Amino acid sequence: MTDEIIQEHNIAVSRACKIVKLVRFQYYYSSKKDDSAVVDSLQELAFKHPSYGFRKLFAHLRKSGKPWNHKKVYRIYKLLKLNKKRKGKRRLPERVKQSLVQPDKINKSWSVDFMSDSMIGNRKFRTFNVIDDGTREALIIDVDTSLSSKRIIRTLEKVIAQRGAPDSIRSDNGPEFTRSGGRSKDFQLWCEGKKIANQFIQPGKPMQNGYIERFNRLYREAVLDAYLFFDLDQVRQLTEEWIDEYNHRRPHEGLQNMTLIERKNMLMKKEETKEMTV
Repeated sequence: MTDEIIQEHNIAVSRACKIVKLVRFQYYYSSKKDDSAVVDSLQELAFKHPSYGFRKLFAHLRKSGKPWNHKKVYRIYKLLKLNKKRKGKRRLPERVKQSLVQPDKINKSWSVDFMSDSMIGNRKFRTFNVIDDGTREALIIDVDTSLSSKRIIRTLEKVIAQRGAPDSIRSDNGPEFTRSGGRSKDFQLWCEGKKIANQFIQPGKPMQNGYIERFNRLYREAVLDAYLFFDLDQVRQLTEEWIDEYNHRRPHEGLQNMTLIERKNMLMKKEETKEMTV
């Protein structure tokens, strides 16, 4: 580079610095800071403890003997975007596999599950299905566009008022049943108040809730997949008609072709006989 070119370059830089009001030596300044050690330490610590905020991370660094002050660490903390909220995965408690044994008693255990479908116009709706594992009866199918924890509690209260409470309720790990905070905790608190045990199946193992899964298939084939729905009233009416047929007139091969009402009466007689002998 010749002297003339260097001089022209310096003049151009000088003019540019004046325009942006930048001191000329700052243009040529090159930082000699090496923050790699801070970056490595922060990243390693944040990976091990993803729920920790800046104060907790900084306290960890100082306890491990790092000499950096909080200003330097916070600057790197922001550069690494660790100050952005991170949405973690919802963790479920460990689920223990439980054998799917048909109870020989009414209200020993109920199975519950949700299904979804849509009406003409692509308006979606959900169903909340409840059956008794012992009698295999369809206790209720609640239909609406939204089914919150409070709504399913009201639905279960309606069934309990007619036939009593179950010893346990078997379900999957849906948010209506398992979330530990907010309104979704209502269901767990309600079960505790009613002294009803929660039996959660293992994630990804729907056949651990096999009774309701089979029931869902029959309901979908007979109603949800068989009709085009114009409104919720139509869905509810067809569902009620099918439940009546399913419980009172449909023979079930798994029960030696008994109807479900016959199965219920048989179990009730057994319970009465046991009480009389005791």
